[in-house]
Amino acid sequence: QVQLVESGGRLVQAGGSLRLSCAASGRTFSRYFMGWFRQAPGKEREFVAAISWSAAYTYYADSVKGRFTISRDNAKNTVYLQMNSLKPEDTAVYYCAAVKGTLSMDNYYLPTLYDHWGQGTQVTVSS
Repeated sequence: QVQLVESGGRLVQAGGSLRLSCAASGRTFSRYFMGWFRQAPGKEREFVAAISWSAAYTYYADSVKGRFTISRDNAKNTVYLQMNSLKPEDTAVYYCAAVKGTLSMDNYYLPTLYDHWGQGTQVTVSS
């Protein structure tokens, strides 16, 4: 089992940057495939980025590619989401998620495959 706690969300102006953190409990964090999702009011939860347990593979939604970077520090049991050039449409609650093992290029974006979730952190981008 792993428990996830996100932090770093806040109000920021368009064009600004934020770094979200997701701290995980448990001694097997390094064996978990990690993802970031977001959910805006009235919209479904959507995939943002994901990273394999060794960080050899990273995946991004087209809407954030080139602006966001996912990374992880297995020694600190933490995964990060560096968000640059933020836009008002990035406003959402951001969730960290984990699944033991790995996901493939065919399914890493499916929230139903992740079985551990954090409580979320609010990111608001003002225009």
